[in-house]
Amino acid sequence: MDYTNLSSKFIPIIGITIGDLNGIGMEVILKSLENISLFSKFTPVLYASVEVINYYLKLLKKSHLNFHIISEAQQAIPLKINVIPVWRESVIITPGRPNFAGGEYAKKSLEAAVADLKSKSINGLVTAPLSKEILNKQGFFFPGHTEFLAAEFQVNENLMLMVNDKIRVAVATGHISIAKVSARLSIALISEKLEILIDSLRTDFKIKTPKVAVMGLNPHAGENGMFGNEENHIINKVVDQFNSNKYFVKGPFPADGFFGSIEYLKFDGILTMYHDQGLIPFKIISKGSGVNFTAGLPVVRTSPAHGTAFDLAGKNIANPSSMTNALLLASTLARNKDH
Repeated sequence: MDYTNLSSKFIPIIGITIGDLNGIGMEVILKSLENISLFSKFTPVLYASVEVINYYLKLLKKSHLNFHIISEAQQAIPLKINVIPVWRESVIITPGRPNFAGGEYAKKSLEAAVADLKSKSINGLVTAPLSKEILNKQGFFFPGHTEFLAAEFQVNENLMLMVNDKIRVAVATGHISIAKVSARLSIALISEKLEILIDSLRTDFKIKTPKVAVMGLNPHAGENGMFGNEENHIINKVVDQFNSNKYFVKGPFPADGFFGSIEYLKFDGILTMYHDQGLIPFKIISKGSGVNFTAGLPVVRTSPAHGTAFDLAGKNIANPSSMTNALLLASTLARNKDH
């Protein structure tokens, strides 16, 4: 993906959280930052500890990488891998095997980075994966990064937007049980999500007149009420309303046929009704290189489109392309906000 075709000379400072210490977060971060050509696009600031970094440098045989230790983000030096030591105590690291410390220090990294994001000491944030289950057991009562950031920046609605060079897929309902999706859908909710998507395509991605597709909820988009009425009672009304207001919005489409053909290539953005309806086709199409972007926030936040992958951790086999693209997209979006 090419997220770097910009004329701006502004080089944003991008904060990076390390995610769960025992997942693949540190591995994909280090593999991405090995590529020094990236530093012409952004200046990285890693929120971690020297001990954790040294542990993974040794484990991954990357001792050639050098780090610049700073106490605050404003001290970040371009063309360097800058590190803010968020903690100095020793931590038990067990790659591939979740433990309490993995969640505790993922949270410390995230909180420190978000504080700097709020103060505008950094221009964007990239978050490595954390374990929602482990953090939930420790009193972190958010389904994920997205919901935590929405609360921190006091945003009522936001949008999970999955980004690839071929496709941008958003979800109307995020991390909720499939049994609750239908009850959650409403004209107001879908309208708000669609507004966020269109605004993001215009302002973040600089698409003047976005073309947006909306998926149905039921098989065959309800087949005119035969398989469900959410399309007739809710989704159709939203689509008609947006078109009457001169937006280019089409649908609702049956999701299987839409993603099973090349129809998705005709649109700048796609709004799906629930998590797996959007993310399964996105991950197949993006082939592991996609990025998760939180639209609707007043700040830039991206993440790789994968989880902690404990089964891969510590084996030096994780693919860093999604993390690399998350860093590049964050830098591009930060520069777009600067204009």
